Amino acid sequence: MILDAARAALSRLFSPEFRSVFLKTLGLTLLALAALWFGIKSLFEWLAWAWIDAWLPALPSWAGWLGAVVAGIGLALGLALLIAPVTAIIAGLFLDDVAEVVERTDYPNDPPGRAVPALRSLVLAIRFFGVVILGNIVALLLLLVPGVNIAAFFIVNGYLLGREFFEFAAMRFRPEAEAKALRRKHSITVFLAGLVVAAFLAVPLLNLLTPLFAAAMMVHLHKAISAREGSYLSRKPLPSSSSSSTMNSARPE
Repeated sequence: MILDAARAALSRLFSPEFRSVFLKTLGLTLLALAALWFGIKSLFEWLAWAWIDAWLPALPSWAGWLGAVVAGIGLALGLALLIAPVTAIIAGLFLDDVAEVVERTDYPNDPPGRAVPALRSLVLAIRFFGVVILGNIVALLLLLVPGVNIAAFFIVNGYLLGREFFEFAAMRFRPEAEAKALRRKHSITVFLAGLVVAAFLAVPLLNLLTPLFAAAMMVHLHKAISAREGSYLSRKPLPSSSSSSTMNSARPE
């Protein structure tokens, strides 16, 4: 079920139906990462270099060059750890766009989902942003422990990303409390699916598409779990005309 969902998501990543949301997701992810890079770099130069100059004023010129290289590597590693929380924010903005494409193209005979209210999805994404940052700080500290460092990255991000993206997909068809209960009931399946997302996240350049892949995969996984339980196919379509259309029209293009 997990592998089928991953294959289905991968098969749609570069399809014409996904082109619009693909460009929006990739563009906004790159913009957010660039802003974080310059922000972290400026903060480092303001705090660290001033302290170094004050305490070690007689450093040779080559030491400053070497320090800049080391600082650049450190900043790149820090930015890599921030890709996961950035995907949470991007997902909060574009999950419904991805879900609508998947539902329309792969499940045309099923009742359509209803967009999560924009304000609520933003609140959830911001809250998750903080949780993922905290989790990755713990994973960063564990990088110093041999044999645990890589496992920590996958376990932390597998759990957090799996939980977030699955609940977002489920809330298109269920109240938030019911979506959380369904995730807890199938926690092992959702966690293993999250590990697939974490593996995708670990691939350089490809990880920029993590929001698109994870959202599409969790839509397929939610469909499969719901169909297996018989709790989705028998539901009546949720009302989505007026309120959902208003929210969709208000969403930035």
